[in-house]
Amino acid sequence: MSIIDTVKGMLGNQASGDAGLMSHAMDLVNNPETGGLQGLVQQFRDKGMGDVVNSWIGPGGNHPITADQIQHVLGQERIAAIASKFGMSADDASAKMAQLLPTIVDKLTPGGTIAKA
Repeated sequence: MSIIDTVKGMLGNQASGDAGLMSHAMDLVNNPETGGLQGLVQQFRDKGMGDVVNSWIGPGGNHPITADQIQHVLGQERIAAIASKFGMSADDASAKMAQLLPTIVDKLTPGGTIAKA
């Protein structure tokens, strides 16, 4: 079972119709140009969201993140590009990424460590 299938299963109906967006979220964590998952995690830490992203990596529950916080970390330009690609508003794109990223990061960090690709 792929990570995308696992995330879809965990999100249930929320993920229906969001396969493209989920794939894009996976691209964010796999992009070697931005440092992959480690680079994405560092972006969160650099923007003051270390406690939140650390909860996604560590054991226990994942702390939620808001759409505004996602925009702050990823940047308005990146969110606008995602929104444009999927024909949605920037607010909707941020909200969807706020749903997807905690689960994706959690699943890519088994045992509380960032796996090397």
